[in-house]
Amino acid sequence: MSDERNVTQNWGRRKRRVVKLAVLLASVALALAVCEVALRVVDYSFPTFYTTDDERGFRLRPGARGTYRKEGESLVEINSAGLRDREHAKGKPPGTLRVAVVGDSYAEALQVAAGQAFWAVAERKLNEGCPALAGRRVEMINFGVSGYGTAQELITVRRHVFDYAPDLVLLAFTTNNDVTDNSRALKRADEMPYFVLRDGRLALDDSFRTSRPFRLRKSLPSRAGAWLRDNSRVLQAVNHAHYAFKNYLARRRARAAEQARQQQRPSQPTPAGAQTAATPVANPGDIGVDNLVYREPVDETWAEAWRVTEALVVEMRDEVERRGARFVVATLSNGPQVLPDRAAREAFARRFGATDLFYPDLRLRAAGERHGFAVFNLAPELQTYAEQRRLYLHGFGADIGNGHWNADGHRAAGELLAQKLCAELSK
Repeated sequence: MSDERNVTQNWGRRKRRVVKLAVLLASVALALAVCEVALRVVDYSFPTFYTTDDERGFRLRPGARGTYRKEGESLVEINSAGLRDREHAKGKPPGTLRVAVVGDSYAEALQVAAGQAFWAVAERKLNEGCPALAGRRVEMINFGVSGYGTAQELITVRRHVFDYAPDLVLLAFTTNNDVTDNSRALKRADEMPYFVLRDGRLALDDSFRTSRPFRLRKSLPSRAGAWLRDNSRVLQAVNHAHYAFKNYLARRRARAAEQARQQQRPSQPTPAGAQTAATPVANPGDIGVDNLVYREPVDETWAEAWRVTEALVVEMRDEVERRGARFVVATLSNGPQVLPDRAAREAFARRFGATDLFYPDLRLRAAGERHGFAVFNLAPELQTYAEQRRLYLHGFGADIGNGHWNADGHRAAGELLAQKLCAELSK
């Protein structure tokens, strides 16, 4: 009898534990469901807009939609072809001049509404009045993707751009990081393709496709996790909190490093008026290897990165012209180049040993002169624009002056680009 009583008691205890656990799990599920509904009601989102790609490592996810909150804030919609743009028919409408814009995060422009992006501004301005169009309408198509270097942009041109029969391909070149993005040694990332020079010729290195991290991202569990993340607002909120915490820690480290640097150089006073304007530049995104682009190559790694970059641009020009279209490069601006305070710009240049913040822009223009393609250097004129108006063209909120173009930067760049494209089309 005692044994039966013990068995009965044990079973009763286990049953109560199971019931308690079931109640707990049901309560958690209900709470998560309530949170999910609430977040959807207020239209909160913090999505990931990217997916894997066998050719380029990653690409924008067709149909993705949500609010971008990492820098600025805007509603982002990716079209059915995986472009941050409106829908475009592949067949070119009669009386249309199509311009394909190839670039990185500046062209992708998640920080502002699509209608504020420089390519949208340029399209409107050209359609408002460019005599060279001779009655045609301009249609800009944006192929920009954050994190792309010229290698991925070249693959985009080869595989996707000419599905839309463009008349002109515009390479939007970001001098701040496109050179480092073209070097595995400088970018220090293995999950994307690179090109290398072998006997003076470009050779594709797509070894990323067999790397363990890339294969893991393509695995069934990883894809299931990505689906859950893309469709759960609760998980997006957790990711948002994690991102904000990491960003907070990075800023604290950057401030500590800046204070230590200033203490080590007490004999060099800050130029009058430079402190406020220069502070945003002392940001983790602006301190690092990328800033060596403002100087002549400091070692063979940098020299090779420049050689590969210039070869990639020339190869893109050749690809575009073989397809019967025109090719133009526009070098964009970086925050330090167009700070409205001259003393702040000079302080930044001294810090990195640069004699001319437009060195990368001028180097690309010289390459264009040697190889016969047009290069628009936007940064020098944007600097004048910003200085005359005392206007920051980069950054948002506390990061004003640093980072990507804000709405003012996109508007100024788009208007300037429209002028230059109109002049180019007149030739």
